Amino acid sequence: MKISNSIASISKYSWGKRLLEPNPRRPVIPDLLMTPSDQGDGDLEIEYPEDRGNWTGKLDFLLSCIGYCVGLGNVWRFPYRAYTNGGGAFLVPYFIMLAICGIPIFFMELSLGQFSSLGPLAVWKISPLFKGVGMATILIVCLVAIYYNMIIAYVLFYLFASLTKNLPWQYCGNWWNTDLCLDHHIMRTGNGAVPFNISNTVSPSEEYWSRYVLHIQESSGIGDPGRIRWNLCLCLLLAWVIVYLCILKGVKSSGKVVYFTATFPYLILIMLLIRGVTLEGAWLGIKFYLTPQFDLLLSPKVWIEAALQIFYSLGVGFGGLLTFASYNTFHQNIYRDTFIVTVGNAITSILAGFAIFSVLGYMSQELDVPVQEVAKAGPGLAFVVYPQAMTMLPLSPFWSFLFFFMLLTLGLDSQFAFLETIVTAVTDEFPYYLRPKKAFFSAVVCIVMFLMGLILTTEGGMYWLVLLDDYSAGFGLMVVVITTCLVVTRVYGMKRFCRDIHMMLGFKPGIYFKACWLFLSPVTMMALLVYSIIKYEPSEYNGSYRFPFWAEILGILMGIISCLMIPMGMVFAVLHEEGTLWQRIQQASRPTLDWGPSLEENRTGMYVATLAGSQSPKPLMVHMRKYGGITSYENIAFQVDKEIEEDEEESMMRSYHIHWTSFCMAICALMPHTT
Repeated sequence: MKISNSIASISKYSWGKRLLEPNPRRPVIPDLLMTPSDQGDGDLEIEYPEDRGNWTGKLDFLLSCIGYCVGLGNVWRFPYRAYTNGGGAFLVPYFIMLAICGIPIFFMELSLGQFSSLGPLAVWKISPLFKGVGMATILIVCLVAIYYNMIIAYVLFYLFASLTKNLPWQYCGNWWNTDLCLDHHIMRTGNGAVPFNISNTVSPSEEYWSRYVLHIQESSGIGDPGRIRWNLCLCLLLAWVIVYLCILKGVKSSGKVVYFTATFPYLILIMLLIRGVTLEGAWLGIKFYLTPQFDLLLSPKVWIEAALQIFYSLGVGFGGLLTFASYNTFHQNIYRDTFIVTVGNAITSILAGFAIFSVLGYMSQELDVPVQEVAKAGPGLAFVVYPQAMTMLPLSPFWSFLFFFMLLTLGLDSQFAFLETIVTAVTDEFPYYLRPKKAFFSAVVCIVMFLMGLILTTEGGMYWLVLLDDYSAGFGLMVVVITTCLVVTRVYGMKRFCRDIHMMLGFKPGIYFKACWLFLSPVTMMALLVYSIIKYEPSEYNGSYRFPFWAEILGILMGIISCLMIPMGMVFAVLHEEGTLWQRIQQASRPTLDWGPSLEENRTGMYVATLAGSQSPKPLMVHMRKYGGITSYENIAFQVDKEIEEDEEESMMRSYHIHWTSFCMAICALMPHTT
């Protein structure tokens, strides 16, 4: 009787266990992971947000990254920085800083975006405590996108002005010229001497830029913007229309546009390079550009400048790389793409230097002045010096058109990335509402930014552009990149991050990347940050106009506000948790339950069955039972499943032990007693 009862108990336990298991053919969604659309009166119907899309071609991502990194800075910033910081010797710290800061941080951003398929805001599911870093990134990108498109508007203005028989900045005598204007065509006498004192004169191209294009003579400073320049306003409107049409369908449209905008600049650059090196006197500019000054390598300023050039030319920290990578397939070889883009960007900068300085050498010989009096950095090189050099060449309108068309394509690629970053970040935060209306939302963003950029089209708009350029992406951007690096390696964990990359690419990063992520990159970037603070100098325009105190404070606030987003995000994340303050911080610093690959077929190992609609909600249930929340990292799937199996085995062994004991006692009870 006791034996039959024991067997019945075992059978009952086995059947009961089967009845308790969920039906594997029917997905069960935990309530805490449901969206409002998932709940109904009857059976659960899963409604997923609209697909965010992927690149439509194999080269879309690579060309987009190349177009994003190779921009206006390669033309007007790198050549001058190389000259002022050691010439050819500058390439030594440049490539060392590329290896220490450029390549590792570039690969880190691509890895985060591709692994999670999320934008700069939603990617902070990796550690919700630091979501303010994503908010700071979006604020910085918004400020940069506003003034960057104004530069594209200037390029469009010059592009249209080049469609003439004679370039309008070729001669003096126009209504915008002054008595200081000196035409280079009449400067040289028959024996090549210069009979004029050119130190107090102005070139026609410089007066065209300042007095006609900007009309800055009607503004007394940043506090006196003056009237809107309607020709610039229309160029700005056209620039925003072009950008919107190219990002209308997200990466499906911009991914096709970059096939032209990322490759055509190289064709023009090669044409300008060939034309430049064949000009008389080109060797003067090239010698000036590359003459090594090895003694400058002992100066820390040169190394800091090299790191800054790498930092800004690759565009790390702006969210563009992360956004582009988020549209990749899960196993895209971003390791290979990292080296192609970073090394290609460096080589492009060097080639641009040859193209620019060969023409400046020719210009130096024509004007009979030293090259250093011709070479300038920044917008002055693009809108004053090089346009003047074009007037000295045969078929000058043709070469001018090619040059500004190259600048247009270079600028548009970067602007695509800025806008795609903003739109993707916000739509990933509200996928159920904004993804179906992404085209409309993109239009709203473009319209708002166009209206905010109208101040830049005024007669004093250049003052505002310089202020935005100096402060919007300086201090704050450094803090964003340093924080990202520290969170990924220290908070999330280097082992976890390398394991994610292994899952995605099939191999783990080597000692080079680990050493850079853990020590070399953050230390170098902190040195950059300290250097920028110690060597802070008030902004100025054209070497003569100094910004008033209130404008300096406004600029500093741009950087501080973006940094304040980080502690503000921490406060919101901590308030969202429960428990003591330390428990809240711990919970908020750990990845959310749904962190990981976006597609269930890519969720292997620790990420199995942690998505809404997964076939097995068991890990979530065990996690909630054991840890009392859904934000702890200990819910990793293979550990939880192992715990479940161990609990079940322990329960089975305990049950079998009890029943075996009962069986033995029953046998003993049936045996005759002996003395």
